[in-house]
Amino acid sequence: MYRAVSLTVAGMLLSACASEAPNPTAPLAVPVFENATGKSPNANGGNFGTPLSSTEEVMPAGVTNDSIARGSAIFQLNAAGTQLSYQLIVANIENVFMAHIHRAPAGTNGGIVVWLHPSTAPGVMDPPGQGRVDGVIATGTITGDDLVGALAGQPLSALITDLMNGNAYVNVHTNDGVAPTNTGPGDFPGGEIRGQVEHRGH
Repeated sequence: MYRAVSLTVAGMLLSACASEAPNPTAPLAVPVFENATGKSPNANGGNFGTPLSSTEEVMPAGVTNDSIARGSAIFQLNAAGTQLSYQLIVANIENVFMAHIHRAPAGTNGGIVVWLHPSTAPGVMDPPGQGRVDGVIATGTITGDDLVGALAGQPLSALITDLMNGNAYVNVHTNDGVAPTNTGPGDFPGGEIRGQVEHRGH
C-alpha cells in the first residue's frame, strides 16, 4: 500500500519569476512508491530523475522560450530490472498535450523512445488548448514492450543503459491549438520544459 510523501519542487517553482506567475504554486504531494513497511519495493533496481525547465530545451532557430514552467520526472527500477515506475509532475504550465523520454545527450534533440503522457501508449495525445495544469500529470510502469523508435524491440535494459549514461531526457510538449505554433508559453509543440535524466543511486 503506497503512501504519499510530500516533495517540494522547491524554490524554483516559487522564486522563478513569482511575480509573473498567475497563481502561487503550493508544494506538490507526490506518491513515491513507498509501501507500508517504509521501504520502497523498487529501490534495489535504482532511482533516476530530473528537474524540468525551459532552459534545458533546444529550440528551433529564432524561437525564444521564456516559460516559467517547471517540473520533475521520477523513475524507480524494480530489483529484477524489468519494470520502471515513473511519475511526471509539472507546475506553471498550460496546454500540455504529450510528454516523452527522448534519446539524446544534453544540448541535442533526439527521437522519442517512451511515451509518458497521457500514458505509455504510443501516439496517444491530449487535445490542444486544455489550459493550466499543476501537479502529477502522469504515472505508470514502463517495460520493454513500451519502447519505441530507436529502442523498439529491445529489452528495458537498453533504456536503462541510456539513463545511466546521460543519454536520455524527458520533455513536456504544449500546444494551444491556434496557428502558428511556438508563439510563447503554452504553445511549444516541440517541447516547453526538459531535463536530462540522471542516475540517483539505489
